[in-house]
Amino acid sequence: MTTRPTAPPTQEIISAEIAQARQAYEKAVQDGAPRRHHPDRDYAPYRSTVLRHPRQPLVALTDPDAVELSGPVFGVTDITDLDSDLTRQHVGEPLGERIRVTGRVLDGDGRPVRGQLVEIWQANASGRYAHQRDQHPAPLDPNFTGVGRCLTDDQGRYAFTTVKPGAYPWRNHVNAWRPAHIHFSLFGTAFTQRLVTQMYFPGDPLFVYDPIMQSVTDDAARSRLVAGYDHDLSTPEWSLGYRWDIVLSGPTATWTEDPDDADPT
Repeated sequence: MTTRPTAPPTQEIISAEIAQARQAYEKAVQDGAPRRHHPDRDYAPYRSTVLRHPRQPLVALTDPDAVELSGPVFGVTDITDLDSDLTRQHVGEPLGERIRVTGRVLDGDGRPVRGQLVEIWQANASGRYAHQRDQHPAPLDPNFTGVGRCLTDDQGRYAFTTVKPGAYPWRNHVNAWRPAHIHFSLFGTAFTQRLVTQMYFPGDPLFVYDPIMQSVTDDAARSRLVAGYDHDLSTPEWSLGYRWDIVLSGPTATWTEDPDDADPT
């Protein structure tokens, strides 16, 4: 007797699960539950979370300072202008639509968070990461690595020059494609204070099909993951401008993902 492999779920099944999760959330809110800015860690339409989300309580460190000793070292002198301009990190020009992404990192009271280490990573214009685990048959760009970093200034501002990433397939279900996005990582005063999130681009038709984005069930919280096009940030004959603020806490906080549940690229 042979056992046939289980077929991957179709888009129709995923869409139905997303709709059911949203309906359950809205009913819970109507019944008095508070609105949530963060999704469940085991969001069923995002298949890998079922197996990868933490099930045990957090373990308290007996010596938190020891963690800092083994971590990487970043400082103001380690960061240069090339770190925040992903289009000038190689000899040649990268392919794709050049963009500038900027915004402010704010606390829950709207105050700027100064000296914050902001890191980004992204796919190239063809939707492929410069990563050995990415086997998507799209061309690599020898002039684009897709990683950058900067420190926020006294007003909490960050800024990156890069190219708009392309959509790419992933194996969550049949015909699954991730919308164009940029991953953001923010460090606080210690390496144990890290937040990871994603920024999306306005008007992407893939939003409704993406379980990762749709895992943020609250409409207002989900909309805060989408950057706004800002024509004043666009440079004539050079780049388009996008503005995206990151709020670390409070009722308008930006959704942050669990690093254990994040896609590996």
